[in-house]
Amino acid sequence: MNLKKIITIAAVVLISGLMLYGFILIRQIFANNTQFEDNEVYVFIPTDANYEQVQKIVSPYVEDMGRFDVVAHKKSYPDNVKSGRFLFKKGMNSNELINALRLNLAVNLAFNNQERLEDFAGRIGSQIEADSLSLLTAFKDPVFMKENGFNEDNVLTMFIPNTYEIYWNTSAIKFRDKMIKEYRNFWNEERTEKAKKQGLTPIQATILASIVHKESVKKDERPRIAGVYLNRLNKGMLLQADPTVIFAVKKQTNDFKQVIKRVLNKDLSVASPYNTYYTSGLPPGPIAMPDITALEAVLNPEKHNYIYFCASVDRFGYHEFAVTQAEHEQNAKKYYNWINSQGVKR
Repeated sequence: MNLKKIITIAAVVLISGLMLYGFILIRQIFANNTQFEDNEVYVFIPTDANYEQVQKIVSPYVEDMGRFDVVAHKKSYPDNVKSGRFLFKKGMNSNELINALRLNLAVNLAFNNQERLEDFAGRIGSQIEADSLSLLTAFKDPVFMKENGFNEDNVLTMFIPNTYEIYWNTSAIKFRDKMIKEYRNFWNEERTEKAKKQGLTPIQATILASIVHKESVKKDERPRIAGVYLNRLNKGMLLQADPTVIFAVKKQTNDFKQVIKRVLNKDLSVASPYNTYYTSGLPPGPIAMPDITALEAVLNPEKHNYIYFCASVDRFGYHEFAVTQAEHEQNAKKYYNWINSQGVKR
């Protein structure tokens, strides 16, 4: 065999080998490499995770980890692992999976109507990487609270209910710092001035809004209820808000899961700063996290002479308002007759 033939055969073998290698490489990179039934799944990579941990996390969703590993190394992923929340779509190839693991997607985090800071921390801890304990520690940090004018009773007023874009791997401190920024954005000069006209600070306005929030789910009625409580405050009267009594009972018994549909006479004497039948003025902190409509109701209350109100038996969900105690007693009698007829004892 002459040299020319040998060179030709060697070239053919080399080209064939390169073609086979190219085919294998293309298959490794561009063939479907997922094994889940849903159209898409999210994978969560913890902070400071290494490549071995990533392999364990993604393996339930990857058909061939060998192919995945080859592409990961070719794209230098093992030395550049990112933490966060990542989206895998059905039918992705290894190249697309590695690319997906480089695109951290934000969580649409929503919260409202939490009664206690502990409940709030649990709610947030279920949506981001930071756990409830680290969140509570960050919220209650003495230096942070002092610098921002809060204490453990009222720090819940810092959180403005809304939907926020937050990265899943946001730390407890970074989440807290974002929330104080949102708080300052909400309490701009205009809103702060409105609170001042009502004789309230932003914290006090939020505490009152928490009562308004609990009194009525009817957003169109909240400005009128806010007006009642502001009238009482201006007259130096006790607020006598039933939701504060319910909160005081729950706090005293340390049972916030109990459902109290009826406030009893014995409850009115519960010795608690949150019981506005027992103590004058506002409670030391909110009894819930008020939504923005309740906050706006306090800042833009209806102007009227009403001092009293009780639940309506004709318009469920709404209330009957009164200027005099005699009128209020008539309305209250209707309500108590109705609630007795329903057999509601607690």
